[in-house]
Amino acid sequence: MTQPIGNAHPELTDREKQTLRLIVRGHDAKSIARHLELSVHTVNERLRAARRKMAVSSSREAARLLLHAEGNAVPKSFGPGKIGDAPAAPSVQTLPGPRSGGRRRVVAVATGVPVMILAVSLLLLATPPSGPDPTSPVAASATVETEAARRWLELVDQERWEDSWNATGTSFRRLNTVRAWSDASKKVRVPLGAVVSRTLLTQESLPAPPSGYQVVKFRTSFANKANMMETVTLDREGGAWRVVGVYIG
Repeated sequence: MTQPIGNAHPELTDREKQTLRLIVRGHDAKSIARHLELSVHTVNERLRAARRKMAVSSSREAARLLLHAEGNAVPKSFGPGKIGDAPAAPSVQTLPGPRSGGRRRVVAVATGVPVMILAVSLLLLATPPSGPDPTSPVAASATVETEAARRWLELVDQERWEDSWNATGTSFRRLNTVRAWSDASKKVRVPLGAVVSRTLLTQESLPAPPSGYQVVKFRTSFANKANMMETVTLDREGGAWRVVGVYIG
C-alpha cells in the first residue's frame, strides 16, 4: 500500500491541489467552477499552473501524481477524453450546503435547470464512456444493478431521506451525513415534484478497482420539470449494489 507523504507536492498551492482532487472525483473544468463558485477561466488557470509546476502535459496526469503522493489508490484510467481547459460557461447559482470541517457539501443549481451533485469519494471517469445512444429508451434492459438504482430513486421520490441515505455505499455516507443529504434533497429534488414517468436508458460499466462501478441513466419527467436525466452510480459492497453518486440534470 502506498503510504501518505507529508505535504505532498509542496510546489502546489492548496487551491491548485483542491482543483486536482476534484478532477479525480469526476469533475471537469466547468463542474469544478460550479462546485467552487469560480469562473471557468480561474479553474483553467489553476490547472495550467499545476501542470507547469509538475512538469506534465495534462491535468489528468497531474491529478494522478498528486493522488499517488497523498497515499490514495490511483485509478488505471480516468476515462477517454481530455480533462483540463474548457470554454467559458454560463453563470451558475450555487446553493450553500452544510459544511463540516471547512468542506462544502455540494448542491449546485445551474441557472434555470435544477442540478444535484453530491460529493463522493470515487475515482470516476471524468467523461462518460462511449455507449448506446442515451436518447433511446431501448438502450438498456433491466438488470440487478438497474433495479437497485430504480428502487433507490423511489425512496428519494417518497422523501425517505434517511432510508435512502442508509441504502448508499460507505464512500457516500463518509462524505454526506443524513442531514446534509436531507437538506440537499429538499432544496433540489423536492421542487421537481412527483415523478410522472421514469424510463431506463443506459447502463455502463466504469473500470475501477476492486469491482468497478455501474452507471445507470434514466429519462425522467417530473410534475414541475419534464425530460430530465437521472444518473445513478453504484458500487458493489457486501454482495449488493449500493448507490455512491447521483446527478439530476
